[in-house]
Amino acid sequence: MAKSPITCHVLDSSTGKPAEGVQIRLQDFTPAATEGGHDTFNPLATGVTDADGRCLDLLPARDSAEAKELDVALVPGTYKIVFKTKEYFERTGRKCFYPWVEISFEIEDPTEHYHIPLLISPYSFTTYRGS
Repeated sequence: MAKSPITCHVLDSSTGKPAEGVQIRLQDFTPAATEGGHDTFNPLATGVTDADGRCLDLLPARDSAEAKELDVALVPGTYKIVFKTKEYFERTGRKCFYPWVEISFEIEDPTEHYHIPLLISPYSFTTYRGS
């Protein structure tokens, strides 16, 4: 199966296991049109992590019929991925400090693959540019 040009992987570092069922939102950035206006992040896609903690289908695979039909194409710019961690921790019977994690990132070359791993625990998180 061809995968989305943007993928992610969530691991619960407090249990050493994948974080299944984490809701994900991908957004693209639009700067304010006027001085004093408001910058906005616009919804682009949603997904949920699978049993392995991965979300490989946020966007249709490049050059797929679905991508062409939906007119989905990445362009250089700023994007944000939001992980809804509170619901995950509640389902596992734990409280957390961060109800969601927002990671903003730059896409310079839309032909590259962008992978965003996230390591979570109830009171911390970390990320890096994956491959």
